[in-house]
Amino acid sequence: MLNDLTSPLSLLATRRSGKPRDLVAPGPDAAQLATILEIAARVPDHGKIAPWRFVIVEAEQRDALSKRITDAYRVERPQAAATEIAALDQFAHQAPALVVVLFAPRTASHIPLWEQQLSVGAACMTLLHATHALGFAGGWLTGWPSYSDAVRDAFGADPERIAGFFFLGTPVKQLEERPRPDMRTIITRYEP
Repeated sequence: MLNDLTSPLSLLATRRSGKPRDLVAPGPDAAQLATILEIAARVPDHGKIAPWRFVIVEAEQRDALSKRITDAYRVERPQAAATEIAALDQFAHQAPALVVVLFAPRTASHIPLWEQQLSVGAACMTLLHATHALGFAGGWLTGWPSYSDAVRDAFGADPERIAGFFFLGTPVKQLEERPRPDMRTIITRYEP
């Protein structure tokens, strides 16, 4: 069973993201989303500087998000095919809930940028864990919109960067396991 909620350890051992295109209503309500984000903020954060931000995109804002993404894409790629634009429009309208996570580096801090980047990654993963612990599924997507300054500017400003788009909802079909790394290839023993 994937996303097994019988214990915290079983959830971690069976966690599987949902494909955003396969996530439908119901999604987390406002109170559940607040809980998810409060939990996501409880990550290692050297210096207590919170080098991340969460931006909730409400359902009624998805058309505006789609326009922002597709307009930016057309500026960068004026010869874009209609299928590319349709795919970006679909991207903006997936799943009932959407949170955009921004990496918000604290450039004046003495905390190394690398540690700040690790913290935002931890916040992203914890957001997914909290989503799954509430009985929903989530998918973390990046893709072209995450690397566009014009799209980023809808949520923040340089030096911030989009860490990912988090689509949350209920899987319309059974989640499928994906291949996992062979543990023998990624674990070694320190030998002085």
